[in-house]
Amino acid sequence: MSDAGSRPAAPATPALFPAFLRLTGKRVLVVGAGPVAASKLKALVDAEADITVVAPVVHPDIEAQAVTIHRRAFEVSDLDGVWYVVAAAPPEVNRAVSAAAAERRLFVNAVDDPPNASVYLGAVVKREDVILAISTSGRAPALAGLLREALDRLLPRDLDAWLRVADEERVRWKADGIPMEARRPELLRALNAIYVGRAHHEGTVEPAVEASIIDGPPAADASPAEASVRRGLVSLVGAGPGDPELLTARAHTRLAEADVVLYDALVSPAVLALASHARCLSVGKRHGRHSVSQDTINRLLVRGAKRNQRLVRLKAGDPYVFGRGGEEALALAAAGLPFEVVPGVSSAIAAPALAGIPVTHRGLASGVLVVSGHAESSYAPAIDSLAPKGTTLVVLMGVNTRAQIAGRLVARGWSNATPAALLFAASTPDARTWIGTLGDLVAGAPLQLPETPGTLVVGDVVSLAAALAPASGALQVTDAADDEPAASNE
Repeated sequence: MSDAGSRPAAPATPALFPAFLRLTGKRVLVVGAGPVAASKLKALVDAEADITVVAPVVHPDIEAQAVTIHRRAFEVSDLDGVWYVVAAAPPEVNRAVSAAAAERRLFVNAVDDPPNASVYLGAVVKREDVILAISTSGRAPALAGLLREALDRLLPRDLDAWLRVADEERVRWKADGIPMEARRPELLRALNAIYVGRAHHEGTVEPAVEASIIDGPPAADASPAEASVRRGLVSLVGAGPGDPELLTARAHTRLAEADVVLYDALVSPAVLALASHARCLSVGKRHGRHSVSQDTINRLLVRGAKRNQRLVRLKAGDPYVFGRGGEEALALAAAGLPFEVVPGVSSAIAAPALAGIPVTHRGLASGVLVVSGHAESSYAPAIDSLAPKGTTLVVLMGVNTRAQIAGRLVARGWSNATPAALLFAASTPDARTWIGTLGDLVAGAPLQLPETPGTLVVGDVVSLAAALAPASGALQVTDAADDEPAASNE
């Protein structure tokens, strides 16, 4: 039997007709008055509906609303004069409400109860008078929520100005007899005229990316006139190892005031959430996956600065530690544009420290060498000349190549017993530490790897983790002899 034949069938989904209801002054019945009903009530209040709530017990948040409340069980007569019904009660009550409403040809939104619903509410994005609703036909409300967040970031902040232009243009179109098919390009030209000095699209690489993220409003809180005199600034910001509390104060400030954020794949969602008013675009490079080219990233930075935007290039760790921040700085300098570097805590230092490993320690290591383990041509010349004692080796992006690196060190005189550590997801709740030796790594350990980024540390300082890691709260992972090797995380 084929794989396709053995897969469970996708759940049947109803055919839906999307619509927006005008409920002003119309009676709406809400059956149920718990926390779920309370969460649904605000949208009905905002729609200026005449709301009646029926439930034996009423949540305090509902009592505080300007609604009619009946503290009792649902009765069929509650549907008299109703235009729309929300059932937020236990399934058996929802079932009764739905059946009674169907007899009266009333639509029912049964909250988190698709079988008893004839209306499915979507995740809603509302800006000014623009409303977007996303539905998964009741199958995946959480996915609808994620899509809502993504669309919310894409909408321009000055959408009200767009609406005013559209209103004015519509009057002109009707007066001039402009046909419907010609109105969209007319509107696009009018919207473009809002932004003085709007840049023309450059090049042919990733045009959709460039147009959508950079050719939006000039600034978060500036009018077009203000934007014309406002100086843009590109900030190359280090996001640190992941925990937003380890960001610098200036990094917090730059994220809060950003118009656009271009962020790497390893930047944590908690850090990215600090850019609450910015349009955000992932431009991270991950091995084996499609990514935005470095030339395009450089061009985005230049274009954003020319449009007087506050643009943050957000990089995991520090911008100048294997982050190609130097290349981006050179591109901005060559264009004569202002930029700054906001240093971050590199995982080369943070990951060992949080795992109880000081990269230098009197009597054990007087220096530290940081290399990239991504390619042999990068790390080989450095580690080939490294003496076996006195220096700590930190390898970023070296989890995949740990056995090759360990073997190379042993071949050049390092003892198989030299302590080694693999550190994963430093500073996050998922932090894990593996402690072993170079010999273990040569033999293929560890067998099981967390699905998170990792840092390799080699040197006598790793032996201090046994004493210091418990105090720092670092967690340990060990091999299981009968486990299969996990897929690479890099």
